[in-house]
Amino acid sequence: MIATFVIRTFIWIGCIAALLFVPAGTWRWPAAWVLLALMLVFSFGFGAILLKHDPALLNERMKSIIQPEQKRWDKILLLITFPLLIVWIVVIALDAARYHLSAMPLIWQIAGALCVAIANGVGFLVMLQNSYAAPVVKIQKERGQRAVDTGLYAHVRHPMYAGALLFFIGLPLLLGSWYGLLFFPVFTGLFAIRAVLEERTLIRELDGYADYATRVRYRLIPGVW
Repeated sequence: MIATFVIRTFIWIGCIAALLFVPAGTWRWPAAWVLLALMLVFSFGFGAILLKHDPALLNERMKSIIQPEQKRWDKILLLITFPLLIVWIVVIALDAARYHLSAMPLIWQIAGALCVAIANGVGFLVMLQNSYAAPVVKIQKERGQRAVDTGLYAHVRHPMYAGALLFFIGLPLLLGSWYGLLFFPVFTGLFAIRAVLEERTLIRELDGYADYATRVRYRLIPGVW
């Protein structure tokens, strides 16, 4: 598992690097290196902790985004989302590094880096608090999946998605692209759709989730939705 994790992490970061630097047409992009450094630190740091405390979840997190037991609608949503993510990163690179269309103040880039760090921290807390936080929507009967209602889940029903939305704000700010922020409403809509459809699945198939959903009213943002 350790070798698989290390190899997949470097492949993932290498792919992101290619999507950034190839369209940018230069390696001289300090913000992109900051992003890659953050990804490297968080990926290996969190991975090492999960390997020690919850290797079953780490194994789940390393699986493909398309799985046999995954819900069909989730496969469709992810097949839409991932190509859009690629387009998003390329647009940011073209804007911020090749054509310099956006003039991003340094203070906003620092704020973006903080958002990225917080988003990663939220995602890690979710994984510590929910051992069933797989990357796809499925019921993990073989692992005895149950409804989690403590920690961040006591405040919103989808804290992982809430953290991801913060990431979609922080990354374009860090990299210096106002145009990248234009994708935020699209990603918000996709995550909102996935949250609603996921809840329908959990209410039908996971014992205790219907009661949990009545106790915790908000899906992503406390007091809002």
